[in-house]
Amino acid sequence: MYNFSDCKVALKDIEEWLAKEYTFIHTGRATPAVLDGLKIESYGQFQPIKNLATVSVQDARTLLISPWDKGVVKAIEKAIGASDLGLSAAVGDSGIRVSFPELSGERRQALAKVVKEKMEEARISVRKERERVWNDIQKQEDDSVIGKDEKFTLKDELQKLIDETNKRLEALAEQKAKNILE
Repeated sequence: MYNFSDCKVALKDIEEWLAKEYTFIHTGRATPAVLDGLKIESYGQFQPIKNLATVSVQDARTLLISPWDKGVVKAIEKAIGASDLGLSAAVGDSGIRVSFPELSGERRQALAKVVKEKMEEARISVRKERERVWNDIQKQEDDSVIGKDEKFTLKDELQKLIDETNKRLEALAEQKAKNILE
């Protein structure tokens, strides 16, 4: 019998990749995960913001960044301004306030399009994984490791795995698009 464990791991990785990509697409609501991809120049190297400060939600449209070292405040402010996240940063006594602008209808549509593009990238990866496993199954049949009947049973199992993964990916995309468009 064929071992699908590598395939399951690869499909799970694709799901996790898509979920991570979606955290970088902000919906107009303040979430600390939006800043996860931001690298701050500090002490001669680039570091993620979570290594330099605590990031908390102040209200629906504002994050509060509290750096542990006040010397990195300007670097954090500069990195936020230079990013393509469309956020504005203001330095205050308690730290850096990051404001999320109200999303315009046009911006919402553009973000929904990005969600679809990321979904399509994930689908392509799933198709490549299915093709890799199917080729492996066919090779095993050619090498007489498995029979023709077993090959088609395995093909059905593979398709079931692919269908389940695609459903989960679609659910992720639908939820993200819904969050953006509401």
